[in-house]
Amino acid sequence: MFDKNLLMVDHINKVCQCASLSLYRIGEIRQYLDENMTVKLVHAFISCYLDYCNSLFYNLSDTQLNRLQKIQNSAARLVSRSRLNEHITPILKRLHWLPVKARIEFKILVLTYKCLHDMAPVYLMDLIVEYKPIKTLRSQDNSLLIVPKIFTKSYGARSFQAASAELWNRTPSHIKQSGSLQQFMTSLKTHLFHCYFP
Repeated sequence: MFDKNLLMVDHINKVCQCASLSLYRIGEIRQYLDENMTVKLVHAFISCYLDYCNSLFYNLSDTQLNRLQKIQNSAARLVSRSRLNEHITPILKRLHWLPVKARIEFKILVLTYKCLHDMAPVYLMDLIVEYKPIKTLRSQDNSLLIVPKIFTKSYGARSFQAASAELWNRTPSHIKQSGSLQQFMTSLKTHLFHCYFP
């Protein structure tokens, strides 16, 4: 659901509404479920809302993203049966769940990897421009992308073309050189996990 300013307010409202309803329904039967089954239900009925088109949430305000993070935190507390006054970070670490911001970066970087390996739609691949220096430089082995000039921070910086190049160039070379998509996703998740939970 798009709004005229692309702030995704209406969409996030809908996501929070649907995810909250699912949380309530799972909570109603939580006493009959073990942790493993609860995790499966959370992934099926809550994580899917948080992950759907989440690359559009890149560089949104913290106010908007915190609303989504609260949903994930509530789901983690439901799975772990922890209290509201318990710190959420150890719970997310134990469940090995990336926070919302990291999940957004993960999605964009996976799309970027697919673009660079001819596994994405042409309209996305056309937005990716690899950096190829005229002279032989050490940076040419880093698999860099050209970051486009941005004229509007609220819109341009959130575009896939800008976001993908910015995030890709910050990603360690050994991850970018992964031989398969599955290897890339595994290494990337580990890297993001260490970045957000040092």
